[in-house]
Amino acid sequence: MSLPRHRVYGLIGFPLTHSFSMNYFNNMFESENIDAEYVNFEIPEIGDLMEVISENPNLSGLNVTIPYKEQVIPYMSEMDTEAAHIGAVNVIKIIRDKNGDIRLKGYNSDAMGFQNSIAPLINPKRNRALILGTGGASKAINRALINLGVEPVFVSRTPAEGQLSYAQLTPEVMESHRIIVNCTPLGMYPNVDRCPDIPYDLLTPDHLCYDLIYNPDVTTFMKKSRAYGAEVKNGLEMLLLQAFESWNIWNM
Repeated sequence: MSLPRHRVYGLIGFPLTHSFSMNYFNNMFESENIDAEYVNFEIPEIGDLMEVISENPNLSGLNVTIPYKEQVIPYMSEMDTEAAHIGAVNVIKIIRDKNGDIRLKGYNSDAMGFQNSIAPLINPKRNRALILGTGGASKAINRALINLGVEPVFVSRTPAEGQLSYAQLTPEVMESHRIIVNCTPLGMYPNVDRCPDIPYDLLTPDHLCYDLIYNPDVTTFMKKSRAYGAEVKNGLEMLLLQAFESWNIWNM
């Protein structure tokens, strides 16, 4: 009887200096005596994905981060219903058959991770949200907010129809949208002094400012928001919740 093979999991993105995922998973594997390891695959373009998979025959699953959550979709053999609806993938299950053929199935655990982390902070005054950024992560946040009964609107430097520009964040808009979610990489390590260009002086204690960034643990966006009394939260809990869901996906 053959022994179970050493399993490899990993993260693709560029850059990856900000990520805590590798330490999180490897600590979990060690503490639970799981014969596996988690590796960062910093790839400069999404076309390198298949090379990563072919060069690592024990690779069983991948997480996907900036900037590839949308770019990875054409490489999927199959999409989970939720990921297809969202239009972004942050978990890939690698399925290898006995003939050596490989199938990739795309999932999205960001929406569930975000939804479960923000749900306790929702109240009747927080029924509309501004989503800063329009990348892959923002699509999962949009889905989660709708699931929670919150009405979201995207804010972009180059807004499409139905979206707002940063210049359109008037006192009326800020007053009526009391959840603000930063889905941009502004403020992520190592560029920790950057932040989205919103009118922070219009924030109040009724506002919740949630930053998907977790490194640093208190971003400039959070500091400036808290200075005007807003409640703030970073993305660490979301990371842990979506990581747990990733592990469930890879092993179901």
